[in-house]
Amino acid sequence: MAAAAGPEIERLIALLGKLPGLGPRSARRAALALLKRREQLLDPLTAAMIDAQSKVRTCTTCGSLDTSDPCAICADQSRDRALICVVEEVGSIWAMERASAFRGRYHVLGGLLSALDGIGPERLRAAELVNRASDGLVREVILALPATVDGQTTAHYLAERLVATGVPVTMLARGVPVGGDLDWLDDGTIAQALRARRPA
Repeated sequence: MAAAAGPEIERLIALLGKLPGLGPRSARRAALALLKRREQLLDPLTAAMIDAQSKVRTCTTCGSLDTSDPCAICADQSRDRALICVVEEVGSIWAMERASAFRGRYHVLGGLLSALDGIGPERLRAAELVNRASDGLVREVILALPATVDGQTTAHYLAERLVATGVPVTMLARGVPVGGDLDWLDDGTIAQALRARRPA
């Protein structure tokens, strides 16, 4: 089937289609919107991407993304460096920060253990986590990993690796969300909520 547009447009569509949440049709609509509104969308987006490509770096302490190293969170002296919250990816830090409920520091693993995807311990930033937890200042490591098979496998692996540090390892509670209705919850969530029940 012949391409509906020139090679430059097709390349733009193909690249947009590689972004999470954008399938082929969504990528075509996004490309069309960008091209139709070049001055309002495409030009500023291009400049922002060039800026991000040249300035954003990975924090050597926690693995987050920022324009400085250490990142703003690691450099913030008001945050409790004795608490480390372990997350899978940087997006989880952004979600935690939106809640404004955690004032410690973070550690980005860079993925989860997955036999199916061929991701072993050597691909994760687990050794760096153990080093951070061994500095004598850390009093708790909180595992904020997904409630999936890979997330649970990774949490178990990290808990075993952290035993030698003597630092307590905890996990985020799982169960009924705030405002949640039992009729809409899946069986696994209800079962986990029952196991994690606490005094009223």
